[in-house]
Amino acid sequence: MIIKKAELETVCGITSKVPEHDQPEFAFAGKSNVGKSSLINGLMNRKSLARTSSQPGKTQTINFYHINDQIYFVDLPGYGYTKASVEVKAKWGKMVENYLHKSSVLCCVFLLVDIRHEPSANDKTMYDWIIHNGFHPVVIATKLDKIKRSQVQKQVKLLRTGLGMEKEDILIPFSAETKQGREEIWELIEGMMENHDSAQEL
Repeated sequence: MIIKKAELETVCGITSKVPEHDQPEFAFAGKSNVGKSSLINGLMNRKSLARTSSQPGKTQTINFYHINDQIYFVDLPGYGYTKASVEVKAKWGKMVENYLHKSSVLCCVFLLVDIRHEPSANDKTMYDWIIHNGFHPVVIATKLDKIKRSQVQKQVKLLRTGLGMEKEDILIPFSAETKQGREEIWELIEGMMENHDSAQEL
């Protein structure tokens, strides 16, 4: 997709109402330091529209980015930051769960994990939780440029096994530096957009 326009349109906090519209949404979940903003910026062809927080775990909002007046990228707050209080974590969980249940146009949840490491307990919990909420996550393995090419298959297998993925489940390695994986992710998104549009016409 050629990105002609991308803007941060809505920021939802704990008490905010999730925006209502009929355009497809694609949500991004992941640990605080997994490279979520870098992925979203890379997909939108923007350098710093999705901002990283100077303090990991402090971003407690759901950010809606409107792209080409056609679709929304939904940036969910990063999880797994150890210094976040139990109360903050509980509020974050409630906010995300509320969004997953209330959005009628959410097409896909992308779960980001670091390709260099075995999935953490938080990653596994989030993966299972997304499935429990009725979605089949697409896993994006970030920081691809940080490992040797010869290690990729081994690390991909480690992630798939650690998360308990089925054979048909999708995992895409991605590098914010080289943009490897970007086209593959967009192909998936565009296919889901077409399905969404077809369903809307019925």
